[in-house]
Amino acid sequence: MSEKSGAESGHVVAGIDVGGTFTDLLLVDGRGGGPARVAVAKTPTTTDNQAHGVVNALHEAGVPASEIDLIVHGTTTTTNAVLERRLAVTGMITTRGFRDVIELGRRTRPQAYGMTGTFTPVIPRNLRLEVAERMDASGRLLEPLDEEGLREALRQLLDAGCVSLVIHFLHAYANPAHEQRAAEIAQEIWPTDHITTGHSLLSEAREFERGVTAAVNAAVQPILERYVARLSEELKTLGYRRDFLVMNGNGGMISAANVAREAAKTVMSGPASGVMAAAYTARRAGVENLITYDMGGTSTDVALVRGGQAAVSNEIEIEYAMPIHVPMVDVHTVGAGGGSIARVNDAGLIEVGPESAGAVPGPICYGRGGMEPTISDANLLLGRLNPQKLLSVDSPVSVDDVKAVFTEKLGRHMGFGAVEAAGALLKLADIKMAGAIRMVSLGKGHDPRDFALFAFGGAGPLHASALARELGIPRVMVPARPGITNALGCVVADLRHDFVNTVNRPVADLDLDLVRGVLEAQRAEGETLIAGETVRPERMKYTHSADMQFVGQTHLLNVPLPGPEVDRETLQALFEEAYFTRFKVRLPEIRANLVNLNTSVVGVRPEIDLATLIDPAGRMQRLEEALVETRPVWFDGAWHDTPVYSRAKLPLDAVIEGPAILEQLDTTTVIEPGDRAAMDGDGNILITVGGAEG
Repeated sequence: MSEKSGAESGHVVAGIDVGGTFTDLLLVDGRGGGPARVAVAKTPTTTDNQAHGVVNALHEAGVPASEIDLIVHGTTTTTNAVLERRLAVTGMITTRGFRDVIELGRRTRPQAYGMTGTFTPVIPRNLRLEVAERMDASGRLLEPLDEEGLREALRQLLDAGCVSLVIHFLHAYANPAHEQRAAEIAQEIWPTDHITTGHSLLSEAREFERGVTAAVNAAVQPILERYVARLSEELKTLGYRRDFLVMNGNGGMISAANVAREAAKTVMSGPASGVMAAAYTARRAGVENLITYDMGGTSTDVALVRGGQAAVSNEIEIEYAMPIHVPMVDVHTVGAGGGSIARVNDAGLIEVGPESAGAVPGPICYGRGGMEPTISDANLLLGRLNPQKLLSVDSPVSVDDVKAVFTEKLGRHMGFGAVEAAGALLKLADIKMAGAIRMVSLGKGHDPRDFALFAFGGAGPLHASALARELGIPRVMVPARPGITNALGCVVADLRHDFVNTVNRPVADLDLDLVRGVLEAQRAEGETLIAGETVRPERMKYTHSADMQFVGQTHLLNVPLPGPEVDRETLQALFEEAYFTRFKVRLPEIRANLVNLNTSVVGVRPEIDLATLIDPAGRMQRLEEALVETRPVWFDGAWHDTPVYSRAKLPLDAVIEGPAILEQLDTTTVIEPGDRAAMDGDGNILITVGGAEG
């Protein structure tokens, strides 16, 4: 890793994250030379047009858009489009004989232990056309491109109503000449610039993964482009005259003017911004190893941060047979959020998720017409949420009304009362979320007891202590503004570009000049792209790695490299050590194979002071002055009289013994019986979990 210096200007920065339920805004105003002023907003997501929710959040923040120097936006537009299959009509032109590659996949099954299940490819078979052309695996020409056949195929796709195009030829990663020529011809005929060539998006082997990634990119390009254009017009109407940046799934940012070109990279944009904020916040607190736990209204996202750096993978599969092999923050998602619906299945057991009440009709307690029991409603019944302090309630619903639904929909089927049913629902949700945490920790060779649990999202701090106890995690960290942490990620994120190139050679036979040349070319391209952005970074940072395997294996391990200059012995040793760390076995007699070379080029932006996220002027001198009330809260099958504090009023030196509840605008934090909480200088809550094994 290496660095070089630069500069950036801009005093008023707004981070805006669109979630499944709420649109969050965090604005940092550094004008005046003193401590930065912070404004926050949380408004319902407008699912029909997310731009309206962004505008509403800006209005609520109270700072004119004309005074904002930079807006950074995390969006779920492409994620939702892929998951809900609301995609643009897309055609593919591929090598003769290979149009079914993206449907055949890897001969896996949707259900590992069943013979049933369906899979619908991104592009249907009738819109995947073939032309004569062929390169071999080393890039040698075997058959020239049939240019007239290509033109005919393009006309057929246009007649079929296609608005986006994928050009995906066999072995184009080794020699892209045919894809490049096909794109030139397509530009003469195709009425839009929605043309994706597989090699330009992902220059790696594996035709299935590269083809699906390119297909996803093309299918969401028009959708993202329309959304960005609508939002740009809305912002101009408000007086914002500058370019804005969009979060990518790798945790970096890119200009809105360029984002649609590689639209697939914005998938997982929202979860990535939260992980970036968690890593940034924890580093300032001296915590470098953490498991991030983001529980929102629709889902829960978990990820691993080691040494202060979020894990980034180019092996993400967003759903079954939907690999998107561009580098993205390695996030595991489960369908358990505050709005997740509970039901009793045919076996008489409670199930929770993945269906969600979403923003509309939402949980029962929000009074928007929801009549299904959810996790948020269970927290309300058990005294953990205050019905008078819920955000965006349309028509207040009484606790008795919520209790009646729990009795009818859950309790009576199992011989439980409403409260017992709510307790069972929370326990089940905690077990489900603990499973996701085990996937990113134990599933990858890491002991969760070696990490802190970083809890955020509107619902994360409600469940964090119980999850930590379940997993043996000794510490929980709750940031100053948990419910808008994803928006904070937009504010603190750096500019970033990631590159992957396939080499696929045994280490013993490597051309080291080729390795150095690829890494240096990746680095140069990243510098060029960042130089073209409207925001100037403070300095540049470079990270190199290799995807490696033992010869004959199929799975890959990512191995960090010290730099472009590396010899064969070092490569072999680094891979063997990474293999031992993951699998606890050494195989020195087997040769290593270098599959891909990777480079991350990061434009680092200036530090943001997090100490003012909660206004220091509002803090009390004594803990008792922050007490709001004492109310009964249900823990482990019994009611406990529990003090409730205003988090904004807590003194920085406060020490709180559980049970306790901390209330603030964007979330509620539950401190379980036996736990102890204290604060650091940035206002983060640090919870020591009673009974957890450290």
